[in-house]
Amino acid sequence: MTPLTVLVITRNEERNIEECLESVSWADEIIVVDAESKDKTVDLARKYTDKVYLEPWKGFAEAKVFGAGKAKHEWVFWLDADERVTPELSREIQAVLRSSPTMKGFTVARRAFFLGRWIRHSGWYPGRVPRLFQKEFASFSSVAVHEGLEVRGGVGELQNDLLHYTDPNLFHYFSKFNRYTSLASGDLLRDRRSFRVSDLLVRPPWAFVKMYFLRLGILDGIPGLILALLSSAYVFTKYAKLWEAWESENVIRVSQKAS
Repeated sequence: MTPLTVLVITRNEERNIEECLESVSWADEIIVVDAESKDKTVDLARKYTDKVYLEPWKGFAEAKVFGAGKAKHEWVFWLDADERVTPELSREIQAVLRSSPTMKGFTVARRAFFLGRWIRHSGWYPGRVPRLFQKEFASFSSVAVHEGLEVRGGVGELQNDLLHYTDPNLFHYFSKFNRYTSLASGDLLRDRRSFRVSDLLVRPPWAFVKMYFLRLGILDGIPGLILALLSSAYVFTKYAKLWEAWESENVIRVSQKAS
C-alpha cells in the first residue's frame, strides 16, 4: 500500500487529541504541529507519534504548509483535532491508496456535530472538503479563517463521512467567536474590501434566512435555530469589525495629515 502521512494542527486540544490520533493510529506517519499549547496536548500527542513540532502561531495555512513540508510520504491526510476518522473511512482510504490512484486528491463529507447533535441540514452537510492529497499537487490557501486546500489535477470523492465534533457547548463556541470574527474581518481588510451599511443591515438577517429556511436548518431542531442565530451574529460582528478597522485607518490618516 502507498504509505500515508496524517497531519494534525493543535493548540490546547487535550480534550480532543487522543481520540483524534487514535482514529488514525494505523497511518504510516503522524505529524502534529502544535502552536505552543498551555495544556497537556503535546504530552498526549507524543503517546502516538514522536513527530510533534512546537511552532509559534503564524496562521492555519502556514502551520499546515510547515507540517506538510515535514511529511516523508507522498500522500497526506489533513485532520483537525476535533475530527475523527471512522473505521469505515479508514478502510476506504487504505483501499484507495492500495489502488495506485490517478487522482491527485480526494474530498470527504464532514458529519458535523453542534451542541451534541448532528447538523444534517443548515448548509453544513455534506460540506465536502479536500483532505486526502498528493502533496506535490496541493497547496493551502492563505485566508486566516477556513483556509482551503487547492489541488492541481483530478479530485475524487471518498464515500464515508469524517466526524467533526465542533462546539460541544456554547462556552466553546464563544471562546472562538471573538478570535474568528477578528481573523475574518482582517481577511476582508487585507483584500481592501470597503464597508457598506448594508453589510450590517442586510447580510446578518439574510444569513439567518438562508441557513434556517432555505437550507432547512429548521429541521435541525433547537440546535439548528441556535446555529442560525449565532451565524447571523457572526456575520454582523465580522462586518462591524471591518467598519471599526476602516474607521481606525481613517483616524490615522487624518492624524497624519494634521501633523
